[in-house]
Amino acid sequence: MISIYMNGENKTKQISDWSLYYDNKDQELKLTSHFPSGKKYTQPLSQCQVNPFEQIKGNLLIVKDKSKIDWIEKAESYGRKYTVVYYPNHSRPYVMLSENIQIVSETNLKNEDIFQYFTQVALARIEHADEHNKGIAENVLRQLDKITPHPDTVLHAYCSVINQKRQPPQHLIYPFGINESQLKAVKQAFASQISIIEGPPGTGKTQTILNIVANILINNRTVAILSNNNSAVENVYEKLAKDQLDYLVAKLGSSDKRKNFFGGELELSLEKQEQTITLQRISELSNTLVEHLQAQNQVAFLQAQINELTIEKGYLQQSQSENLSSDAQLLSKYQFSKEKITDLLAYLNYLDQRRITFKDRIQLLLNFKIIRTKFISNWQKRQAIFNLLQLAYYDQQLNEKKRLLKRYQERLEQNQFHSLLADLTRFSMQYLKAHLSQTIDLKATFTDKDYQQRFSEFTKRFPIIGSSTHSIINSLGQGALIDYLIIDEASQQDIIPGILGLGCAKNVIIVGDRKQLPHVPTKLDIKPPHEYYDCEKYSLLDSFIGLFQDKIPITLLKEHYRCHPKIIQFCNKQFYNDQLIPMTKDNGEQALTLIVTAPGNHTRNLTNLRELDSLNKVGWQDFTEENTGFIAPYNNQIDLSQEHLPSGIIKATTHKFQGRECDNIIFSTVLDKKLSSQQQLNFVDDPNLINVAVSRAKNRFMLVTGNDVFTKNNQSIAALIRYINYYADNDHIYQSPVISAFDLLYQDYDKSLEALNSRLRKHDSKYKSERIIAQLLRDILKESTYQTMIYHQQVLLEQLVSKNNNSFTELELEYMHHKASCDFVLYFKTGKYPIAVIEVDGDDHSKPEQRKRDQLKNAILAKAGVPLLRLKTIESQIEEKIKQFLSQSMVVEREKFTGY
Repeated sequence: MISIYMNGENKTKQISDWSLYYDNKDQELKLTSHFPSGKKYTQPLSQCQVNPFEQIKGNLLIVKDKSKIDWIEKAESYGRKYTVVYYPNHSRPYVMLSENIQIVSETNLKNEDIFQYFTQVALARIEHADEHNKGIAENVLRQLDKITPHPDTVLHAYCSVINQKRQPPQHLIYPFGINESQLKAVKQAFASQISIIEGPPGTGKTQTILNIVANILINNRTVAILSNNNSAVENVYEKLAKDQLDYLVAKLGSSDKRKNFFGGELELSLEKQEQTITLQRISELSNTLVEHLQAQNQVAFLQAQINELTIEKGYLQQSQSENLSSDAQLLSKYQFSKEKITDLLAYLNYLDQRRITFKDRIQLLLNFKIIRTKFISNWQKRQAIFNLLQLAYYDQQLNEKKRLLKRYQERLEQNQFHSLLADLTRFSMQYLKAHLSQTIDLKATFTDKDYQQRFSEFTKRFPIIGSSTHSIINSLGQGALIDYLIIDEASQQDIIPGILGLGCAKNVIIVGDRKQLPHVPTKLDIKPPHEYYDCEKYSLLDSFIGLFQDKIPITLLKEHYRCHPKIIQFCNKQFYNDQLIPMTKDNGEQALTLIVTAPGNHTRNLTNLRELDSLNKVGWQDFTEENTGFIAPYNNQIDLSQEHLPSGIIKATTHKFQGRECDNIIFSTVLDKKLSSQQQLNFVDDPNLINVAVSRAKNRFMLVTGNDVFTKNNQSIAALIRYINYYADNDHIYQSPVISAFDLLYQDYDKSLEALNSRLRKHDSKYKSERIIAQLLRDILKESTYQTMIYHQQVLLEQLVSKNNNSFTELELEYMHHKASCDFVLYFKTGKYPIAVIEVDGDDHSKPEQRKRDQLKNAILAKAGVPLLRLKTIESQIEEKIKQFLSQSMVVEREKFTGY
């Protein structure tokens, strides 16, 4: 209840309204009462009383639609309608409508351990900086000091690990195009104070950023786009310019850039446009497209599966060429589904070499409608049918995937998907440009000297601000507060100066990719107050993810548009856990090439002339010089390549190539076996470095490497060599005594085996033990050390070891031919190359006959170079033994790859 007293009299019931103002002439606050008759009466506020009256706590003021935090001395609230604000060193008070302001107390942020740690690091970096970087380090420290400790900033959220939910706009627009995961990323950006977008190579990070910016603009908010990588911000500028929207951008940053910006031509003529499209119409269109975007992804996903199935089928046919049966027609009459095929494969494995019993006949009849069993009466016949069933499985899978693919393609065509998507993009852009034409005042002019004092006006004219992270507070001015901050390439962003932008923004969208090259910080001996604030160990992206875990939304951009499918699928399998969806087409092009130099000590002073000579002799001529890149991990090799490779080829280290792309990429690994110290191996074989190197290539990727240099290290380059050998054309495939896994087949086969064993062998101690080992393996392979591996069960030796290897004896070949299988086979995910075998030995393995069979299997696997671990069902500490065995197997020397 509000009450107004004037000269001690209660006038509340007599007046219709009241107002408060500062009289400049009399230099005092005055209160005016408005009467229903239209008359009004004014008196000094000192002679009046307004209830409720309150002294407001707080010393930081934000005025609505003003992008600035002001320090105040005190504030008084009158009737919850007006607030009288007193500024330090100002004699006169200012009267403001209470609904238009926010007053809060500054936080204790700068005195807390976290900020003190950041300050210590900034000081130490000045001491460690060379002459070139010392000025930058000092500048960062000065800006840290200028941060205003306001509780609504992202910096406060970051240091307190508290993320606020936001109410997203009712309608969103997509003027730069959209796909399924980008749509999700845009929505998440407005539903949370902090959101993260993980953008693997070629997944449209910039497009996503631009759609977020567009929605910030139509809601009359401000945004700063920052990066420590100038090319990332320039990329945003270029794409805005392409759509004639660069007039909205203030290209700030260093003092030179600010002078260039204000010294340039800022005048622009833009006619006002009427809105012909409603937000409601755009929302309806985007809602219609959601289902179609999912279908578009399914088309790409199914095509990738079909490609993979076709390759596996080809390898299977190649491996079974000598074992194909003439019973295909006999088998065709049963018309088994792919589920029944893997179930029957499992049952044939269950039958082993024993004769078919009456109980088996009942099972075969009930489950498979098999009445006559002569065609599987012994193991030789069963093996022939086994081979045919495996091929039939691939035919079934391929036919099913192709039917499904056609259905999705027809659905997209019938619903005119591409036309609807084009409409959404066009309508969104029309709406955005019409809105901007009505809200941006193009006549407002600013100078380098006055724009910070007129910052609210400035951001109405330039709502997009571009800057480097280490110059943002200098660019905005002390106390500036913008609505949104977008930090691009955040995986390369050091925590300091990354936090500078957090101190002047209410919301943040962090964009990056943890699987690409990180920042390289200065090494200091300063202990952080919490692990994830460690400036030496973590990038800004890593820090946010480590601190907030599942408290912030993280969106992975999945759709990949840059590389040939065979190129990006290596990165997908090796680094992104098969989450990416290649949207590019595989038309059978030769996308992968491997050149392995002859054995020898070819590395000198971090150069390798033999790799360049091999390249000149064998491979690069197939590439056009134009838009071909040569990448190496060391500057010395790049310098040497300038002398030996054509001048038209772009040459740079992997670190310098991040953020770039070429039609063709050649990657030279430089090291040889003799000069490969573990430190050098770890540098060259770093997974982030290899991910960047491979994903720069759009059409073709060529690896030039030494013979067997990276085999023992068994990290990303070994995986890349296996991958190229598996997926390249026939003349690029190495010959080896082991056969790569038929992974897609065995995934379903494993499920059928598990189901059959639990149904028919639930009391069998050996198979109980196998189930225990299977669960242990599932848990172990989730650990980061072993995540590059998968396993399959009951793999026939004939599908693990090629019988063409001349070292096998007649007895060993006969043993393989008679249903010899391995309990568990461990494979590398990339290249599907077998790494080890685990056998579970029950009580019967002590019998002489079984011991002979075990010895044969041991000898066969030893000749193939596949390590074997035998586990007895009575053993203890099995998990530790498996881990130790897998670790040893991953570095064991096997048969070497051969190349050119």
